[in-house]
Amino acid sequence: MQRTSEMELMLQGYGLTTAQILYRMPDHPGLLQTFIWQHYDLAPKFPALYRFLDFWRESLDGPLHSVSYSHKRLISPNEWRNVSGELVLH
Repeated sequence: MQRTSEMELMLQGYGLTTAQILYRMPDHPGLLQTFIWQHYDLAPKFPALYRFLDFWRESLDGPLHSVSYSHKRLISPNEWRNVSGELVLH
């Protein structure tokens, strides 16, 4: 399987999504723990984030308390252009 580069993802509309996940400790449900997750994802549906949260609910013991996220498109196709040339300084 070929891995897509970060630049290719950004040109396809992906942006960097960061989620702060608060979850309860399995042995001490009164305590909250923080987990930070980052991945390139597509807003506004966030398929990668939802896949990760589904995995968490199905596979991990710590029940989720809350999830807050931020998303930033780092580059869009109309902001990037390929420039060929050479600049020579003495």
